[in-house]
Amino acid sequence: METLITILAGVLVTVATYLLLSKSVIRVILGTAILSHAAHLMIMTMGGVKRGEVPLLGGGEQGQYVDALPQALILTSIVIGFAVTALSLVLAYRTYQETGTDNLDELRGNKHE
Repeated sequence: METLITILAGVLVTVATYLLLSKSVIRVILGTAILSHAAHLMIMTMGGVKRGEVPLLGGGEQGQYVDALPQALILTSIVIGFAVTALSLVLAYRTYQETGTDNLDELRGNKHE
């Protein structure tokens, strides 16, 4: 299972790299969002896919417990990433309203002939 998730994370990194190298602001923003999701998958994979009980005190029998720290960190990262992506999309939309383009070269002042 970990091998499949690692391959999926690699595919997501490849797609994110392709989007980050484009000249459209929207594609760059989507590329950063996909890259963050690939990082989330890698963190989950490194944490390991384990089966066990919820670590609660006062349980009846001692068994194998699952570490909840990777899931908590990833959930926090997803919420922060969503907020950053939303803010970036709003800024890109406002920039498009002001300039009329979302091409990064034109926003830098480089005109193509």
